[in-house]
This record gives sequence, C-alpha cells and structure tokens, in this order.
Amino acid sequence: MGFSPAWLALREPVDHASRDASLLAQAVACAAQGDVVVDLGSGTGSTARAFGDAACATCQWRFVDNDRALLDIALARHPGAERMVFDLRDIDQLPLEGVGLVTASALLDLMSLEWVTALARRLQGAGIAFYGALNFNGVMRWSPRHDADAGVTRAFNAHQRMDKGIGPALGPTASEAAARVFAQHGFDVHLGDSPWELGAADVRIHEEVLAGIGHAAAEMGFAQARDWVADRRAAVAQTSGYIGHTDVLALPQKVGE
Repeated sequence: MGFSPAWLALREPVDHASRDASLLAQAVACAAQGDVVVDLGSGTGSTARAFGDAACATCQWRFVDNDRALLDIALARHPGAERMVFDLRDIDQLPLEGVGLVTASALLDLMSLEWVTALARRLQGAGIAFYGALNFNGVMRWSPRHDADAGVTRAFNAHQRMDKGIGPALGPTASEAAARVFAQHGFDVHLGDSPWELGAADVRIHEEVLAGIGHAAAEMGFAQARDWVADRRAAVAQTSGYIGHTDVLALPQKVGE
C-alpha cells in the first residue's frame, strides 16, 4: 500500500469536511487529556490537522507509517510530533506505553479482520480508546445516473475486499466489522456517517476518484468500466457524487460498568 503526497493533499479538505462532527469532538476530548496520540498509517499528519490546534497543543502526536517520505512531511508540518517508521503488519509489536488514544483515517477498509481483532485486543489490554475515521462503506451514488453505476459499484466493492498486503481486506464492511470486534472486546462503540459529497467545487478530486474507481472496476472484469469513466468525467462539472464512509469511535468501558 502506498499513497502519494499529492493525492493525500487533494483529499484532505474533503476528508476534513466529511468527518462526523460528534465523534471527532469526542476523540479530540480524549486527545486533550495530554497523553500520546498514536496515528496509524498517518501519512502527512492529516488526522492531527483535523483535530485542530487545541488538541495538538495538549497532547503528543506519534505518527506511525511505513513511508519515510510521508513522515518527513508530517514532521515538517508538526515539528513537535514523533515519527515512527513501522510495518503495520506487526501491530502486536506497536509500543503503547503512555498512549491515551489511537487513531487511523481511511485505513480500516484496507485491513483484514484478523488485523482489526489484534488491534482491539491490544487496546483492550491497555485500556486505550480508538478513533477510526473515513472508512469506505460500499455506498456510491451519482446524479445524474448512469446505466453502469450499479455494476461499477459492485465491481469496485469486490476489488476493495482484495488483499492489500495484510490479508483479505474488510473493504465496505470495515466499520461494521470493527464495531462488532471492539464491542466484543469490551468497548463502548459509536458510529457516524462521514460521506464524501462531491459537487461543482470538487471537480479535480472528483475526476481522480472516478478514474480510480473505474480502474478498480476494470481490474475486476467489468466491461463497461472505461466507458463509464469517460462518460462521467466528460460531465463531471455537472455531476454530484456521494461516496459513503463511516467513522468508528471505541471507548474502553470504565471499571465496574
């Protein structure tokens, strides 16, 4: 798995606008207690920027990623943060001493059920809260409609379940699966919608999204994928798009509950 700084920068404003406000506020409150916040698959540090200056001032961010170049950008933008080059496949080895919150954005849908279970088990043992935002949930809609929309969605969702290097990915079932797993490990779990709603002001990212979706659908053998991309991109300035995501907040239950 790898993502370019250009793509991460392009999606950041949409990500920030899409997060469920209530769950974000609760996660910020966790961070504001002053402990270390570990951001898994941190990229350039977008999650810390979504939390805002208040949370960043009261906690210590530890950016965890396997891409040194992205971590360099994150540290340049957040000079007081820590950097950890880490292979997320080794989640059982992730140091958690002094950590009060673990975050991840646009990550759970790439991971396997076994990985999410291992993460929940680690955080349960340490009594640490988890905030996982912007997980693709399989819902895609466009207006005006296209005859191939449903076929593209089915093919793309199948592609999302393919192994991304850590076992078969949860894809569109990620938030539902994570909620179930964390609840089974004794967490109080909350879900919130965080859809990308793309309109006339989002033409550039909308074009990139359409291209990526179409490429994945074509890889799954959907014959109309390339024509669908061409048709949709030709009319993108007059098209609205809805790409469903779900946020997850898992809070450890207090002793005695």
